[in-house]
Amino acid sequence: MSYCLNPTCPNPENLAYSQRCQSCGSQLLLRDRYQVIKPLGQGGFGATFLAYDQGLPGEPSCVIKQLRPSGSAPHVLKMARELFEREAKTLGKIGNHPQVPRLLDYFEDHEQFYLVQEYISGDTLQEEVKLNGILSETGVKQFLSEVLPLLQYIHEQKVIHRDIKPANLIRRTQDARMVLIDFGAVKDQVSQAATSQSGQTALTAYAIGTPGFAPPEQMAMRPVYASDIYALGVTCIYLLTSKTPKDLDYNPNTGEIMWEQLVQVSDHLSNVFRKMLEVSVRNRYQSAAEVLRALEIEPYLDSLAKGLLTQSDTGAKERTRNHRENSAVLSNNPSAAVTGIGVAQVAAAIRARRAKAAEAAGLQQGSGMAKSTTLANSSSGSQALNSKVERKLDSQGLLTAYLKGRRDFALHNLNLLNLQGADLSQTNFHSAQLQKTNLQGANLQNSDFGRASLTRANLKDANLSKAYFNHADLEGADLRGADLSNAYLSNANLRGANLCGANLTSAKISDEQLALAKTNWMTIRPNGKRGLL
Repeated sequence: MSYCLNPTCPNPENLAYSQRCQSCGSQLLLRDRYQVIKPLGQGGFGATFLAYDQGLPGEPSCVIKQLRPSGSAPHVLKMARELFEREAKTLGKIGNHPQVPRLLDYFEDHEQFYLVQEYISGDTLQEEVKLNGILSETGVKQFLSEVLPLLQYIHEQKVIHRDIKPANLIRRTQDARMVLIDFGAVKDQVSQAATSQSGQTALTAYAIGTPGFAPPEQMAMRPVYASDIYALGVTCIYLLTSKTPKDLDYNPNTGEIMWEQLVQVSDHLSNVFRKMLEVSVRNRYQSAAEVLRALEIEPYLDSLAKGLLTQSDTGAKERTRNHRENSAVLSNNPSAAVTGIGVAQVAAAIRARRAKAAEAAGLQQGSGMAKSTTLANSSSGSQALNSKVERKLDSQGLLTAYLKGRRDFALHNLNLLNLQGADLSQTNFHSAQLQKTNLQGANLQNSDFGRASLTRANLKDANLSKAYFNHADLEGADLRGADLSNAYLSNANLRGANLCGANLTSAKISDEQLALAKTNWMTIRPNGKRGLL
């Protein structure tokens, strides 16, 4: 089929290879090379179409974006041209990034403006959620780990996207990478010029972004880099709830969206979202780098503290002070101890104080949750006992806790446990010790192993689909036949790991990581093909 690009054509569909539109007589082959096949979307004052580029061998697919000014007045056409050139310039500047569509061509024809871009085959996040349902906490963390570095790159190019939303993020079929599209709303001086001219209204409305995803300062035409952070936070809430901003309630006093009662995520991730979604720009994360640092900050200090029982007033007071320090770290208050810079150092200091307090207070774990080793102080029987706190569970204790609904085993010592064939899906093992643990054939789908130690663990034939292994240590682990499809393995140590026969389809893993692991002709590579190359 050939599709007519005349905005007023009553019947734009034509037979393939037709030279002119049967309804309006317009020429169908755009610029004598682009054969438009079908519309892809429409909004604001533009529309996008799928086309074939007949000027290249094989006639590859491409996307044509047509900007349609709302009028023919000279100042309207002037602004449309400036907006068009702005988007072309932006795509030309940042389009060499693998997660941004490349600009192939741009031109003006009969007072219509056209951008020709690389075609990204895949589903948008909006389509994914409608098809597959909402994401888990692990899935959202994977999403953020992939999109935040991209956003950081865009901001370093002095570009504010201004329209981040699920419909503008496509998971590319070829490699399952997230691609950000539609740079028509990037910040520039066009949106601030000639506000008294009546013809500007439609153009300005298009350039603002999408209501609900755009924060207040952006709707007031004063966007900053943190405006994209807010939109990304709203996108995460959509991924966890499938609710768009219009489906969410707002606090009438503060203007904040009320999302917390709708999601089931860790306190740490809730704190990150809360700061991403701050109505006040001053209290919001100022950059993508700050959000990335916040996602790495001792996520589970509170869970470590739970269950510890004190045997002295001194220990209780010390723990109270530590709790205040931890609250300061995770607080959204701009005067808190941590504002995104130096969080690792502060977190380390808190851990050190906790360890010192535990030694001084002689803390003990109850109900089999941990083992305490106490040694009497030989110099004074009245002094507190020294204690080494270790969160330890046996195999049966962990499985029982899981069956009762517990999903958080962060920072636990689970070394050498036999969990063969266990169903432990959607479990938090962040920073846990799982050295030489037998997890053969276990269901660990959507589980979080971020920063966990899995050296020489038995994960043979385990279901690790969509599991999160950021900075995990998998040295020498047995992953033969494991399902690692869509798993996030970036920054994981895979030295000596056995991936023979493993399924790595769409997994986030580099060639350098694979080179350190053992693979064979049965290994399914991230591109879905078997083989060593």
